[in-house]
Amino acid sequence: MVNSTLILVWLIPLFPLIGFLLNGIFGKRLGDKAVGIIGSGAMLFSFVVSGYLLLNYLALNQVGAEFHSTLFSWISVADLQLSVSFQVDSLSLMMAVMVTGVAFLIHVYSIGYMHGDGGFARFFSYMNLFSFMMLVLVLSDNYILMFLGWEGVGLCSYLLIGFWYEDDKNASAGNKAFIVNRIGDFGFLLGALLLFVTFGSFQYSEIFSQLDRFSVGDGTITAITLLLFVGAMGKSAQLPLYVWLPDAMAGPTPVSALIHAATMVTAGVYMVARSSFLYVLAPTSMTVIAVVGVATALFAALIALTQNDIKKVLAYSTISQLGYMFLALGVGAFSAGMFHLLTHAFFKGLMFLAAGSVMHALANEQDMRFMGGLRKKIPKTFITFLIGALAISGIPGLSGFFSKDELLWQAYSSPAGGFWFWLVGAVTAGLTAFYIFRLIFLTFYGEARWKPETHAHESPNKMTLPLIILAFLSVVGGYIGVPALLGGDNRIHYYLEANLAKLPVDAAAHQSHSLEFILMGISVLIAIAAIYLAYVFYVKRRELPELAAAKFKRAYNLSFNKFYVDELYDYLFVKRLITISKWLWNKFDVRVLDGMANGAGKLITVTGWYVRTVQSGLVSGYALSLFIGSLLMIGYYFFR
Repeated sequence: MVNSTLILVWLIPLFPLIGFLLNGIFGKRLGDKAVGIIGSGAMLFSFVVSGYLLLNYLALNQVGAEFHSTLFSWISVADLQLSVSFQVDSLSLMMAVMVTGVAFLIHVYSIGYMHGDGGFARFFSYMNLFSFMMLVLVLSDNYILMFLGWEGVGLCSYLLIGFWYEDDKNASAGNKAFIVNRIGDFGFLLGALLLFVTFGSFQYSEIFSQLDRFSVGDGTITAITLLLFVGAMGKSAQLPLYVWLPDAMAGPTPVSALIHAATMVTAGVYMVARSSFLYVLAPTSMTVIAVVGVATALFAALIALTQNDIKKVLAYSTISQLGYMFLALGVGAFSAGMFHLLTHAFFKGLMFLAAGSVMHALANEQDMRFMGGLRKKIPKTFITFLIGALAISGIPGLSGFFSKDELLWQAYSSPAGGFWFWLVGAVTAGLTAFYIFRLIFLTFYGEARWKPETHAHESPNKMTLPLIILAFLSVVGGYIGVPALLGGDNRIHYYLEANLAKLPVDAAAHQSHSLEFILMGISVLIAIAAIYLAYVFYVKRRELPELAAAKFKRAYNLSFNKFYVDELYDYLFVKRLITISKWLWNKFDVRVLDGMANGAGKLITVTGWYVRTVQSGLVSGYALSLFIGSLLMIGYYFFR
């Protein structure tokens, strides 16, 4: 079984790479049907291999074991020895199964959603390339190969977000995502280089095996972990580098689901979890992560309260949920953060695809103010969307309940946590339930507000079947992590913790179950109260939102205008950089660089003009020149 694991792990990223090449090179000649089959089939094969390896790994009964598969030597320069090598353990296999499974469903959905689009083959080739890069990222066994996948998903996000590049808005959104991520990536690269300087290797196992010579709070480890976290802030859209993600909604809806559910935005969470052995030695870095995470969760939730674009609401929801995950990582609950990452992939992927189904029904309308009354028109979409909304709200019995409440409990009880982390997290959970059910009630309840010429209709089976599967996973996906308090064995935590670091003191184990049950009950009551409040505001008394907006006008405007962060960045950075660039262009580029180039051209022109006069075409002139030259050479020889 071990040998089969070592041999087959490279097949997981290989299939989407083949799909990218086939559709990229031959897609237009193959036709849309074949392109869809190749693109989706590649992800299906990859998912099957991932599942097979996971089963083999579990059958070994050696949870925590690591296996490496080296394909070939990549870089060999002096002390730098790098190979294209993959690591098989509980963390990488969980990510591989999740990425390939959700990506497969999104690819199938895309066949119906992108039907008739002129760039159909290009779209599927980009999607397969994106999946390939994400799998390289999560399966790599060293930081440089991870960085290759890291940059690869950044490039693919640029291509996919700006897929409809004929529209300037879409092209600008792609540019924004690419540029903002470069800021974070610079931090990641510096952190990786500092790792090599400190440990002489980029290999996870070689780095982690040397950590016993460092004490808790070591300055070098703190610097490394903070630099790596800068990369995570960019890729996983945390304050202050979150601004690219809401604009990324300009891309096709399947792109939004793929990027914001199970792949790119989770890369930062995965990277921090993978580096957990470093982070437990850097309590300052962990505090920074927890504070940034909980602040991002609350901040994004406050913005989501007043947005009217259905995809923008889900985008800010993603930012908020990622903040939750970083809160868990920051308090040392690495397995809880990864568990929430897993359940989030199910219900957030579901809701993005369901939003796309709503848009499909309403001729691409995204403004919830022009929706309403869709429950009976698109019943499959409504029911599945409702399941996703209940899951993210943390309603008992659904996947989000188990992961969110485990996360909040760890935020309270962990030695690196505390009451305030739990309180802000619980308040954010209430805001989440409110704005998600605001979306549900505005979209599916009340009178129809769409354009008279619009004929709302249910999406085809190619689009609704992935919704049904993701809805099922949103219900049952959390049962692999039922806590002991509710009679479970916390299987997912046992499975993941074997490859993750632990804080020196496990304070959570010494807390009473009664306190955990009380906090869980409070969290659930907050969510139910928020859902009821949303029902009152947007179903029973629909005049209340306008009255509340008028009464709290300043707070409403701050939320509606996203706290003017984009405008602030535009004033402080974008316009300043444009001004500096124009000055450099005028003073340096035009006067110095262009002056040097133009001067060189003029020198050659003038020199050529004088040289041209010597070339008279007269043989006697050439003979005279030859004679004079010979005399000069003879004179130099005798009189030197």
